[in-house]
Amino acid sequence: MPSYTPPLRDMQFVMHELLKITDEYKAMPRHAEVDVDTVNAILEEGGKFASEVVFPLNITGDQEGCKLDKETHEVTTPTGFKAAYARYIEGGWPALSCDPEYGGQGLPVVLNQAFYEMLNSANQAWTMYPGLSHGAYEAIHEHGTDEQKKLYLPKLVSGEWTGTMCLTEPHCGTDLGLLRTKAEPQSDGTYRITGNKIFISAGEHDFVPNIVHLVLARLPDAPKGSKGISLFIVPKYNVKADGSLGGRNGIFCGGLEHKMGIHGNATAQLVLDGAVGTLVGEPHKGLQAMFVMMNAARIGVGMQSLGLTEVAFQNALAYAKDRLQMRSLSGTKAKDKPADPIIVHPDVRKMLLTAKAYAEGGRALTMFCSLLIDRELHHPDAKVRKDAAELVALLTPIVKAFITDNGHIATNACMQVFGGHGYIQEWGMEQFARDNRINMIYEGTNTVQSLDLLGRKVLGNQGATLKKFGKLVAQLVEEEGVNEKMAEFINPVAYLGEQMTKFTTEIGFKAFQNPDEVGAAAVDYLRVAGHLVFGYFWARMAQVALREIAAGNQDPFYKAKLQTARFYFAKLFPETATLMRAARSGSKVLMDTDEALA
Repeated sequence: MPSYTPPLRDMQFVMHELLKITDEYKAMPRHAEVDVDTVNAILEEGGKFASEVVFPLNITGDQEGCKLDKETHEVTTPTGFKAAYARYIEGGWPALSCDPEYGGQGLPVVLNQAFYEMLNSANQAWTMYPGLSHGAYEAIHEHGTDEQKKLYLPKLVSGEWTGTMCLTEPHCGTDLGLLRTKAEPQSDGTYRITGNKIFISAGEHDFVPNIVHLVLARLPDAPKGSKGISLFIVPKYNVKADGSLGGRNGIFCGGLEHKMGIHGNATAQLVLDGAVGTLVGEPHKGLQAMFVMMNAARIGVGMQSLGLTEVAFQNALAYAKDRLQMRSLSGTKAKDKPADPIIVHPDVRKMLLTAKAYAEGGRALTMFCSLLIDRELHHPDAKVRKDAAELVALLTPIVKAFITDNGHIATNACMQVFGGHGYIQEWGMEQFARDNRINMIYEGTNTVQSLDLLGRKVLGNQGATLKKFGKLVAQLVEEEGVNEKMAEFINPVAYLGEQMTKFTTEIGFKAFQNPDEVGAAAVDYLRVAGHLVFGYFWARMAQVALREIAAGNQDPFYKAKLQTARFYFAKLFPETATLMRAARSGSKVLMDTDEALA
């Protein structure tokens, strides 16, 4: 059986020593009273919930899966899932970062995201049920009418109801311009919605009496393509004006997908047969409203892989210390034992350190993005809000794609540490690898994220936002450029920062002549950008660690942080050179291949 210990010490390091979040919150009236003790207490309690309530259900949930009653269209979740959700509500966890006007606690997004990292380590499939509700809450909160907010937000905030996002249809995935679901206006201001949706995470379950579906559909006069999409609230049970439940709505689960992983989550095929819905936002502008939900989900998916990377690392590390096999190449290390523990072998350490470096780098990035969201939402200075929003938009595809790709590398490496036992179900490692694999696919495949980064977020504004991140890098380089102890961390980041400008300009020029050049370079480009971002945060973490050691702090945590930083820059960061060379090879070797792919 695997185990999980919430990484509270590293979370506290990122929050309080790296990002200094409580100092940041002093400038935000809503969060000005949030102090270090409050943050730590919430993290500790959240960690207990994740490790003691949700984690024990992970393997059993994977083995049981969800069951659909085809006559009633009701879904039964694995044993213990519903009871765990009841405890989640009792603890007030759904309301953590929600608006107090609707019953929320109004705490920072950083805290909510840290809690969700732990939940994802504990049980990704279970965590998706409440996780989807946050996106529905945010979309309605930003784009809903006062009546919609009054009807739906208190129930979503309390966790009494859950939410979903219904985009994908059988004939179209990411290309939402092809969707066919229809919405017919009614005389009472509602709409009758008919169509089919697939791959709807948490689309049907037994946790709550009502599920609030956010559905994309077309009005009769809708223009073709993505500019003709509208967004609707379609509840499982119709909601009366007083907030009580009415009759069953015409949206049903027609089937459950049989998946490679996340078996404990009900991935539903939904049939809409004249379901009653209400319009969210303006007609034909549903995609803009849904992007609020989609962007939240993309960061959430990055958090899923971060959580799995952490728990996989913890278990692989424990196993490597205990498993005896062979002797060290440099001489016996465990003289009292018949063989040395496998942690003495260089390649085992490489696999472990890869997972550790990607987990800790991912934690720094996701918490930084969460802090940016807090700035965007609550900072009194309009320029600070605008800059934060632009940086979040730039970093979101990196969070989604780079962290999930890293999660794939890390969970597979940690499974490899177990050797043959990693392939066996009871150890839990193969489940981490299977569960993570979906994260590279849904909420826009990682190729789509790469196209979004390079095509829209970078070339779309001539690199203006990328230059803003570049200023952060330049500021760190200027601050530490003459510090010899920081050279091994600063120099690689400074060099890549300089290369990035030339690299981006070159691809942009080629793309101007042939748009396929963007598609050919995008995936490699995002990975290079991901390393630039990770490199920046690893350099900053090394900076903090060196300062603490210089001040006489004997905590081995700081030495461990430096060792991991050195590993990252020596063994992982250098792949940027290969990636840039591959990206520069262009589109011809891909597109001029009709015979090869005949």
